[in-house]
Amino acid sequence: MIERAVILSTGDELTSGLTVDTNSNWLADKLFENGIDLVAVITVGDDAERIRWAFESALDRADLVISTGGLGPTADDLTTEVLAATLGREIVFDEASAQHMRALFRSIGRDMPQNNLRQANFPAGAVILANPLGTAPGYRVEVDWKGRRRFVVVLPGVPREMKPMTENEVLPWLRGLDATGQVYLSRSFQTFGASESALDEMMGRAVAPEEGRLSFRAAFPQISVRVTVHGRPHEAEAALARLSERVRERIGDYVFGEGAATMEGVVNQLLRQRRWKLAIAESCTGGLVAERLTNVPGSSQVFAGGLVAYTPQTKQATLGVRAETLERHGAVSDEVAREMAAGARRACDADVAVSVTGVAGPDGGTAENPVGTVYVGFACDGALVSRRYKLWGTRDWIRLLASQIALDWVRRHALGRPPQESLLIRR
Repeated sequence: MIERAVILSTGDELTSGLTVDTNSNWLADKLFENGIDLVAVITVGDDAERIRWAFESALDRADLVISTGGLGPTADDLTTEVLAATLGREIVFDEASAQHMRALFRSIGRDMPQNNLRQANFPAGAVILANPLGTAPGYRVEVDWKGRRRFVVVLPGVPREMKPMTENEVLPWLRGLDATGQVYLSRSFQTFGASESALDEMMGRAVAPEEGRLSFRAAFPQISVRVTVHGRPHEAEAALARLSERVRERIGDYVFGEGAATMEGVVNQLLRQRRWKLAIAESCTGGLVAERLTNVPGSSQVFAGGLVAYTPQTKQATLGVRAETLERHGAVSDEVAREMAAGARRACDADVAVSVTGVAGPDGGTAENPVGTVYVGFACDGALVSRRYKLWGTRDWIRLLASQIALDWVRRHALGRPPQESLLIRR
């Protein structure tokens, strides 16, 4: 059974900063889903000595090493020859892989360069992994490393080739290694309104180590809380249900969805269920709230319209904000946020409306409303309310966080809950 893994990425394009290593991020998520502890991610350039050091370090620390990159046809693609040398194995030529490459080249009407045959070389004993989308097959080898059983999986570095090979070849094999018939199951809860440390404190010891594993992952502006369990299928399903209930008991007020849920997707679904039309009035967010909502397919069923009113004059002309309100309280105020929401609801003939006005920075702040001050307004039948938030970070962060708060107001109203005054957002 494999419990610990290291991901090894090779390529000068990675160590020079020219290319972002998205492979490791994706593989890490797959390992996590399968309950495998990722010990480390190692990135090295196209240098034989460094690649060997990386393989040796990884094999010293983990049951499984997944390597991406270095399988191309050029002289700087060194993964196979370095791994073979590290393991003390000969390199063998696989004619079937060579034939596959020739067929690929024939299909596009080209002759195959001779150096592509390097991609048909493998360490002795390797199990070849088919690559239907490219010329470089992957492979896996079982290793006796210093008296310990280890596995090395080698995949091409091109993401569009690596991902289906992992899904179709690596993960099914990996799951089959657990001869006990046990499985790993996990569930993710998407949260908004509390920091990682606050969520951790609220969870306390709700999940004991022997019951499962609880982890937190920040993806601004939301945080994912994941529960992972291991056991026989029926036992694992029951354990996951039991622990998931505990999670909702502890932090349920901050949970807005499960799995890959987004705030805009959840809001879209709730508006459909209520058969409500939403109007949006924006100032400092510049249309970001409306953009996020309309990125969700089917948003035309729930989105009545949006108005971006950046100047005081536009707020008066398009949203009906009164001149005396602007003069007395200023464009960044509770009063203006409420009138913006009411005006948007009226102009778009919507069931509910949300508004955002504030100071995103880097300039424009005052003593009363420093940079990061945001007011959110909400209008519906029988209610016209607003709230002040003090946010932080860059201009983009403030705008994104403000849009998340606005969407969360809509979500909470649809669920009959008051707006969140959270640990993360200070009043």
